[in-house]
Amino acid sequence: MPKTLGAFRAALLIGWLMLTAAGLLYARIRSIPSWAAVPALAAFLVEYPFYLVPAFPELRKRLSGAILPPFLILSVLASYVTCYAAVGHLQLTNALQVAAVPLAISLWYLVLPANMAVDLAFLALLGFLLLSGYYERVYVSFYPGLPIAILGRLVLFRTAALVLMLPRRIPETGYGFIPSGREWRIGLLHYLYFLPAAACLALPLGTVRFASPAPLWKTLGIFLAFLWVVALFEEFVFRGVLQPLLADWTGNRAAGLLIASLVFGAVHLWFRSFPNWRWALLAGVLGWFCGRARNQANSIRAGMITHALAVATWRGFFV
Repeated sequence: MPKTLGAFRAALLIGWLMLTAAGLLYARIRSIPSWAAVPALAAFLVEYPFYLVPAFPELRKRLSGAILPPFLILSVLASYVTCYAAVGHLQLTNALQVAAVPLAISLWYLVLPANMAVDLAFLALLGFLLLSGYYERVYVSFYPGLPIAILGRLVLFRTAALVLMLPRRIPETGYGFIPSGREWRIGLLHYLYFLPAAACLALPLGTVRFASPAPLWKTLGIFLAFLWVVALFEEFVFRGVLQPLLADWTGNRAAGLLIASLVFGAVHLWFRSFPNWRWALLAGVLGWFCGRARNQANSIRAGMITHALAVATWRGFFV
């Protein structure tokens, strides 16, 4: 889809319709009452336009300069207040913590120089926020089975992306939601290359085991959710930002790919239980194939496809 304002409006309308349908279906399956489901769904609908912005250059460039910090803070508070005010759970302390993250992140490259140490510290901060349970503490669920913390993670994803694209001015990564035909081919091929390597590791190590296949609609939903959320952010950070930085630092593209893959694997030591070295090893191998796809396509969208297909296969056929 061309990255024009018309495309943004189309994506906005389609996304709102899909999110509304998915949210209502989720609430029905989980038996979540309307008093809890409606404010939560409204918050995600408020966040969605802001989540789209990093993928549209025409909108991004309007946020360059001094307007970025207040934009990020106000946009974060918009979805937070929408969610909690309606149910009477709005807390000033939590609201301040919600606003503190975009404030710190948006000022990062305005007060610090853009160099390797500052970049690595920025990425380490993102990792800390995601792995420490920060958003689970701030975005408190007010009904069992309602994963409000996902909202905070979405906010962090697009906030970090905008900061790295605008004040940090990283080179073009291919950040976007719709891969081209060439990116689909490259991503699919690297997924197929990954499968035998994964089978040789995951099954003998007991990382995964076979299960009854999930319904096709569920597997497709998992693929799209990972493609447009988790894989988008992780491929942007690890393959779009970290891998090229390491390649420049070492002067070797292969070294950048290898080190970024090792770091990607290490982050997964916290998956399920620490230290989950089996999962870290498998994730590192997946990271290598995703990084290779990114290098071949010169776009993170190829790696996103490899990543999302691997996760959909795992969730659809294994436990």
